[in-house]
Amino acid sequence: MRIIDSKISIGELKEMAKQTFGDLIKAVVDIKKEVMVVDGELHSDEEDLLLQNNSKQENLWGINIYPGNKSEDWIEFDSMINLRPFSGNLTRSVDNQKTRKKIIEIVNKLVEK
Repeated sequence: MRIIDSKISIGELKEMAKQTFGDLIKAVVDIKKEVMVVDGELHSDEEDLLLQNNSKQENLWGINIYPGNKSEDWIEFDSMINLRPFSGNLTRSVDNQKTRKKIIEIVNKLVEK
């Protein structure tokens, strides 16, 4: 697992994906610190790494990145860590559109295509 706080190339993500799930890589994004962890087997492992580095759980969102996908849907909002009834997120997705937009902005800033 690796914390990404500066640019990572799409090529690096493709290589990581090949080593694990083939066409996707799991990531957890901290929308406050504007960093993400990639290359974990589980979103919960990535979440734990960020928590150990002083992130707050309410700022962490799990996604899947498809580095080989050229379309807008290369980011998939699907993770068990996103299921948070106490804060109004009732699905494994990211229900709040403002939060989704922030996640997309951070991923696009950190991933060099």
